[in-house]
Amino acid sequence: MSASYQGVLWNRQKRIYDFVLWSFIAVYIALFAFLNYRFDPRITPETLFIRATGTLALLMLHVILSIGPLARIDKRFLILLYNRRHLGVSMFLVAGTHGVFNLAQFHSMGNVNPFVSLFSSNMHYTSFINFPFQVLGFFALLILFMMAATSHDFWLNTLTPRLWKSLHMLVYVAYALVIMHVVLGVLQLEHEPTLFGVLLFGLTWVSGLHLYAGWLEGKRDREASHTEGWVAVGTSDDIEDSRAKIVFVGGERIAVFRYNGKLSAVSNVCKHQNGPLGEGKIVDGCITCPWHGYQYRPEDGCAPPPFKEKVSTFKLKMVNGIIYVSPKPNAEGQFEEPLVIG
Repeated sequence: MSASYQGVLWNRQKRIYDFVLWSFIAVYIALFAFLNYRFDPRITPETLFIRATGTLALLMLHVILSIGPLARIDKRFLILLYNRRHLGVSMFLVAGTHGVFNLAQFHSMGNVNPFVSLFSSNMHYTSFINFPFQVLGFFALLILFMMAATSHDFWLNTLTPRLWKSLHMLVYVAYALVIMHVVLGVLQLEHEPTLFGVLLFGLTWVSGLHLYAGWLEGKRDREASHTEGWVAVGTSDDIEDSRAKIVFVGGERIAVFRYNGKLSAVSNVCKHQNGPLGEGKIVDGCITCPWHGYQYRPEDGCAPPPFKEKVSTFKLKMVNGIIYVSPKPNAEGQFEEPLVIG
């Protein structure tokens, strides 16, 4: 979190993250090359590199799409959220390398512009099996490029969070295009059933994670009990110190934080990128969003100076040891006396 836009700064954790990420990329490509040369010595280096970067980008995309639901299912995965955008940019670079090598290998040797050749070399646009699968990959790569190019907070602020979020939700469109790109490519060129099995497993994994995470959140929402308009949160022992319990109230989620023998309730939605504040923790006296580190004071929902972001606060009360939260939000940034629990 910073008061002004500036170049990306690499701290120790980010350097470690980059080292691990790019070491994995290098090891994957090296291992892929070794195994392919071992089982198919006639394969050309160009084809080998195209396949290595293509499969690696697909694997990275599955990991990226798995992080969100995994973090909602188990808080131990929350640490992966912080650098998810960075992982996405790295994935685009790998996918872009795959696309450039494909364009050079298959469409740049003739007297036709490579991009014209890409769209005109296969004209079976009315066929399903013979549809030009490379075109699908091109549009998927275009979406990933827009996401990577707008990943910095400057674009989030310029485009507004709603529009920025809508743009980045296109990752699911890109994922669908990539799946069809690979399926049709295998049908037309490879005829390898093992690839279908691996792809089906990945698709089932991502879809299953999202469905289970959605069902789990819905189950938690339905289990919330109400008393005269107030919603039961549970006992103070149900909330870990410096952490929160999320409850569903009046169509929105509220995060009830426990800290220093007190309780405060705020909206669960971070003003930065709609991140889940309740999945974060209290750091230096402030609620810290697990996505990108935006902070808010638990008593009034205000970001510490010089920042201007504000979220709504909610009233709390305790009856016979049970904590209740009011469904009516206070104005954003309004101070609400914390509930003292001793």
